[in-house]
Amino acid sequence: MRKKSRFALKPVAPGQVWEVADSHLQIAEVGKTLVHYKRYKGKARGVPSSLAAKRDLEEYLKQNKGVLVQE
Repeated sequence: MRKKSRFALKPVAPGQVWEVADSHLQIAEVGKTLVHYKRYKGKARGVPSSLAAKRDLEEYLKQNKGVLVQE
């Protein structure tokens, strides 16, 4: 029997900041299937952008219990 999670993740949107473990993940742009994001620790500047499939990023946030810090 598979357990359902108690909360649903909000869909990723530009400008969101997620807290995952000891780092933050900032969503820059959201396309039809891809997401541009920056992952950083602390208040780092000049962090390179990364690109991932929307489904993969949402799965990563779910598995690592990401918490939405800023919308």
